[in-house]
Amino acid sequence: MTIIQKRSKRKPTGGRYKAKVPKRNAQTGRRPVLTSVGEKKLKTKRTLGGNSKLRLLSVNKVNLMDPKTNKASIADLKTILENPANRHFVRRNILSKGAIIETPKGKAKVTNRPSQEGFVNAVLV
Repeated sequence: MTIIQKRSKRKPTGGRYKAKVPKRNAQTGRRPVLTSVGEKKLKTKRTLGGNSKLRLLSVNKVNLMDPKTNKASIADLKTILENPANRHFVRRNILSKGAIIETPKGKAKVTNRPSQEGFVNAVLV
């Protein structure tokens, strides 16, 4: 089944909108990439207008920012401790924005969307 990103068929009251336009190819979405912890793997996807997006399948390094010293460094990613997006993501080691990860320098919070940007940024907590 195709994923479509357009307005709902239903109004907030529960009534239906009249269908004025059919589904268009430009409105199709994609399944989410569930970025996991492991050796770095990337995949390139073509997007609208001939542009491309990097899809991060797995990663083991993090761009880590220390707010006290205001310095950035690269650290290893050990495991995922919490994930507010879905509690089952912790067991499966799936990375998303807002996840709390464990690094050698301490706990850090992911501040970007790794599956859509191709890298992981995090801030020490």
